[in-house]
Amino acid sequence: MTLECKICGVSDEETLNFIINHKFPPQYIGFIANYTKSKRFVQIDKLKKLVDVDKKKSKFVAVLVKPSKDILEEIKYLNFDYYQVYDCSPNEIKYIKEIYRKKIISAITVENNQDLKNYKDFLPFSEIILFDSKGYEKSVSFDHNLLKDVPSNFKKMIAGNIKIDDILNFKNKEYIIDVSGGLEDISGKKSKIKIDEFLNKINRA
Repeated sequence: MTLECKICGVSDEETLNFIINHKFPPQYIGFIANYTKSKRFVQIDKLKKLVDVDKKKSKFVAVLVKPSKDILEEIKYLNFDYYQVYDCSPNEIKYIKEIYRKKIISAITVENNQDLKNYKDFLPFSEIILFDSKGYEKSVSFDHNLLKDVPSNFKKMIAGNIKIDDILNFKNKEYIIDVSGGLEDISGKKSKIKIDEFLNKINRA
């Protein structure tokens, strides 16, 4: 089993080039497209230039929190393969998929078992279900053991303040590992050293 991963919150050209051209690039790269509270948010003009590159082996993901029609119209022709959507109802996400013809990562934020119950409502139109914390712009964990009874018959991504040292905990499991804050230095910027360590560790796992 190949352990897949996503590096999220990429916001500058130098970091993106490093990731894309890495010996073991991630399957997915995420960009914060509309959530202004995040330090990783990318303004639309910069975003257009940032993602206008050869993705090589990676897929580009627009991360969207309760997206308005305006932002969806602004990014609809950009170089994205997936929309990762938070805080929308199943009908809203289904509409986004139908209108904008993008693959969907539906984000389910988890704090307790009760939060897990609704993921089935998103399965019919989601290529991937993401289980994340309720931290949003903050790097907040949740108990990943809550997912132990989630079935394996659909594609799943897992986030929530995952660190490089946590990787081996996911070896031989079916989750796509989604990391953002765990790859940043004390200034809050993505660290090439940490990215390199993470991608090499994922490959070994």
